[in-house]
Amino acid sequence: MTTSKIGITIEQNTLNRLDLLVKSNLFPNRSRAIQEAVVEKLDRLEKNRLARECAKLDPAFEQSLAEEGFEVEIDEWPEY
Repeated sequence: MTTSKIGITIEQNTLNRLDLLVKSNLFPNRSRAIQEAVVEKLDRLEKNRLARECAKLDPAFEQSLAEEGFEVEIDEWPEY
């Protein structure tokens, strides 16, 4: 995957916390730590967007779509 170099501004306290993660070998360097944090945040935002869109659905309407055509088929099923 192609990468691009960028410059960012970050609060000193956040940078200190980031450096502790790098020193504890949780990440090989600042760049990797920031890259993984951004990817994780973007993934979380996309999941939240999907959840918001799903919440807009009308459950009764979706159920009727799922069951569409079953009424005819049920009549044709044999009795057990």
